[in-house]
Amino acid sequence: MLSVLLTAALTLQSPIDDSAVLGCIAIERDKRRLACYDESVGRLEAAEAAGEVTTISKSEVEEIERDSFGFSLPSIARNVLPRFGGEDDEQLARVEEAVASVRRLNYDNLRITLEIGQVWEQTDTQRIRYSTRNGVESAEIKKASLGSFKMKLDGGRAFRVKRVK
Repeated sequence: MLSVLLTAALTLQSPIDDSAVLGCIAIERDKRRLACYDESVGRLEAAEAAGEVTTISKSEVEEIERDSFGFSLPSIARNVLPRFGGEDDEQLARVEEAVASVRRLNYDNLRITLEIGQVWEQTDTQRIRYSTRNGVESAEIKKASLGSFKMKLDGGRAFRVKRVK
């Protein structure tokens, strides 16, 4: 009778509730604990097969955060990193990436395409010099005040940018 109630209680929980699996630890009797694990893991496998839940590593979360750098979007990284021991205020503040191309849009503004596919445009009116013959190797992008960003090409002078792609 108790195993029927235990199974019914576990079935009522959400299929993506990880506390159901962890709750099995407290069961003292081996047979009941094993039944609890089997039930919980079975629901977890079914939820994963249905696409309701997936596992993601810390390195994958960091990659998502890096790829979304420069966009003001709700982020999986901000929701998941605290589970890895990070804090919400420890968000990525700086990236350095290889540059694929730099193009002058008009006299004052540049469009910088990074090798990872991100596209950034200059938003201030500073005249930035770079070698068209040698090209630009890297871009360092930092968070600035009020949600803005600054970029340096090959360690040069910083200028304001926004991400457009």
